[in-house]
Amino acid sequence: MKKTKEPQTINTLLGAGTSIEGTIEFNNIVRLDGNVKGKISSKQGTVIIGERAVVNAEIIVDVAIIMGEVNGTIHAKEKIEVYPPGRITGDIQAPVVLIESGVVFNGNCFMKG
Repeated sequence: MKKTKEPQTINTLLGAGTSIEGTIEFNNIVRLDGNVKGKISSKQGTVIIGERAVVNAEIIVDVAIIMGEVNGTIHAKEKIEVYPPGRITGDIQAPVVLIESGVVFNGNCFMKG
């Protein structure tokens, strides 16, 4: 499958080596390359979990692009894309789900249109 292009304009970046605990609320596009524990939510936004990121959180967004490690539930209004070396432990829900070969996924997948 063709990989979605990474969005051109990232509004917020949590760099590698950075840790945050709590709730992240945003609009537009956020890229996370560090460690996050808590909740990530957006009414109109895309979250990109980078290859080095470790996220222990509930994620509620429009679009989730996962290349790192996520432990927790992911609810996306539009789609979830997971690319190697992505790892998800938890349930995911979205109308469209793309999981490429080489990804580790342990959980349940719910697809509702």
